[in-house]
Amino acid sequence: MHKTLAAALAAAAAAAFSLPAFAAADADFLGKAIQGDNSEIALGRLAAERGGSAAVRDFGRTLERDHTDGKTQALAVARAANVTPPDGVTPEAQAEQTKLQSLKGADFDREFAAYMVQDHQQDIKDFTNEAYKHDGATSALASKTLPVLKKHLRMAEALQRQG
Repeated sequence: MHKTLAAALAAAAAAAFSLPAFAAADADFLGKAIQGDNSEIALGRLAAERGGSAAVRDFGRTLERDHTDGKTQALAVARAANVTPPDGVTPEAQAEQTKLQSLKGADFDREFAAYMVQDHQQDIKDFTNEAYKHDGATSALASKTLPVLKKHLRMAEALQRQG
């Protein structure tokens, strides 16, 4: 009987130690997703204000609107998981924002479109990996967000072809 209790305690301890790993992975994904939304909102706002073409300005407004919605959804999941969301943008987005502020017209549009293609390709990869886990609220959030990210990639690719 003593060995059975020890085995049960060992199994319970193993399960308890594996749960924080999932929670840490979920928290990490949520943090990156929210920081990514912050980045897209800031860069979208910049494009809406400074884009050289109407298409880039429209895309900027789309990014700002869609990523504001996405951030709201991610924040709800983070709150439910007791995850403190990060502030600010990613270092890559900060560098891109600095670069874009020195550009105008067609140069701005080309750089913005190229960055958004690369950024959304990576986002789609990250969100696809999370969605395929099928392990709860963060996977559901990733699955729900993927169509929006794919739409943004198509829009950015179209802008890139125009520029």
